[in-house]
Amino acid sequence: MPLTLQQAFDPRANSIGFLRWLMAFAVIFSHSGPLAGFYGGEDLGIQVSSEQSIGGVAVAGFFFFSGFLITKSRMGRSSIFRYFWRRALRIFPAFWLALLTTAFVLAPIAWFQGAGTMDGYWNATNESPFTYFLNNMWLTLGQRNIAEMGQSIPYAEHGGYDWNGSAWTLLYEFRAYIIVGLLGLFGMLANRWIGGAFALGLIVLNAMTWSGMVDMLRISSILDNPFNVMFFAPFAFGMLFALFGDKIPIDDRLAVAALLFAVLAYTTGGWNVWGQYGFLYFVMWFAVRATALRNWEKFGDFSYGIYIFAWPLMQFGAYFGLHETGWFVYHLVIVIAAHLCAFVSWHAIEKPAMSLKNWTPAPLAWALDRLRPLDAAVKRRTVNPDFSTAPYARTLRDARAIVPAASTQSAGDRR
Repeated sequence: MPLTLQQAFDPRANSIGFLRWLMAFAVIFSHSGPLAGFYGGEDLGIQVSSEQSIGGVAVAGFFFFSGFLITKSRMGRSSIFRYFWRRALRIFPAFWLALLTTAFVLAPIAWFQGAGTMDGYWNATNESPFTYFLNNMWLTLGQRNIAEMGQSIPYAEHGGYDWNGSAWTLLYEFRAYIIVGLLGLFGMLANRWIGGAFALGLIVLNAMTWSGMVDMLRISSILDNPFNVMFFAPFAFGMLFALFGDKIPIDDRLAVAALLFAVLAYTTGGWNVWGQYGFLYFVMWFAVRATALRNWEKFGDFSYGIYIFAWPLMQFGAYFGLHETGWFVYHLVIVIAAHLCAFVSWHAIEKPAMSLKNWTPAPLAWALDRLRPLDAAVKRRTVNPDFSTAPYARTLRDARAIVPAASTQSAGDRR
C-alpha cells in the first residue's frame, strides 16, 4: 500500500511554499484580462470554463492549504486568544501596508500622471484617500476606489473602479479562521469525526448551492451569499486532510486520475460542485512528492505579498499605458514589481510581525500573572480531565500518565 499523507508529509520538506507562490502568479495572469485588456478583457480561464477563472482555481488552492495548515495548528496546545493573535498578525499588518501604499504612493502618482496636478486628489470630497484605509482596514471593503479614479483605464470598460480587487477574498479567509478557532474552542477538533462531519457539511452545502438543487435562502439567510460556501468548501477539504491524514493515500496514479478528473470538470461543468477536489488532491500530492522545491521560500514567503500588491500594481501600470507594451513586457514588469513589493512586505512587515506571535503586552502579562492562582483554582474545580478536551485537561491527563509510569519504574528499581 502507498504511504498515507500522515506518513509522507514532512512539515519541513514539502513544496507548499512553491505552490502558493505559483498560484499567486496564476491570479496575476488571470486578472490581466480585465485590468490590461488581454484575453478579450475577461479573466483568463472563463474562455474554457463557465464556472471559474484560473485565478479562482488558484484561490481555491490557497484556501485548501490554509484549511490544512490552520487546522493542524489549531489542534496544538495554543489558547484561543493566542490562535487569533497569530492569525491577525499574518493577515492584517501586510494588508494595512498595501492599503497605505495604494492611497499615499501609487494612487497619487497615478492621479498626477493623468491630471498633471494634485488638485482634486487630497481634497476629494468623495472616496477620499484619507478614508480609504479606515474604510477597508478590517477586511470588509467599504471603499474600493479613491477620488473617483479609473475612467481612463481598461478596467473601466467593465464598470470596475477598484484599487485592490483581489483583497475581497481575505474576509472569507478570516471567517474560515474564526470557524476553525471556534471548533477548537468547543473541542470539535479533538474528535476528528465531529470535526470531519462539520467540514463535510460545508462541502455538501457548497454542492447544494452551486448545483441549484435547493434554494439556500429558504434554509437560512446566511446561505444567501454563495461565496461563503464557495471559499469554505476547499478550506473544509483541507481540514479533512489534516484530520484524516492517516487515511488518505499519496498515490501517483491516483494523482494523475484526480488531475484528469479536475480538467474534465473545469472544461465541461461541475467544477464548483465536485471537480475542484480532484485538483486539490493533486496539489497536495505535488506538495508531498516535489521535495526538491522545499527550499523555495529560503529568501522569504512572498505569496501573500504578491497577492495583495499585484492588483494595485496592475492598476497603477494601466495609468502609464503599461498594457500597451504587449503581453510579455507587461507581465514581466508586473512580476518583477510584485516580487519587489512582496520582498519588502515580508522582510519589513510580515516576518517581524510573526516574530511577535508569542508576545504578550507587559500590562496584560502582569494581570495574567496576578490572576494565575485564581485561574488555576477555577480550573481545578471545574475541569474533569476524563470529560474535557481543553488544553488544561490534556495536561492533567499527561501528568496522570507519567505518575504511574514513574511509580512502576521505582518499584522495578527496588526489586
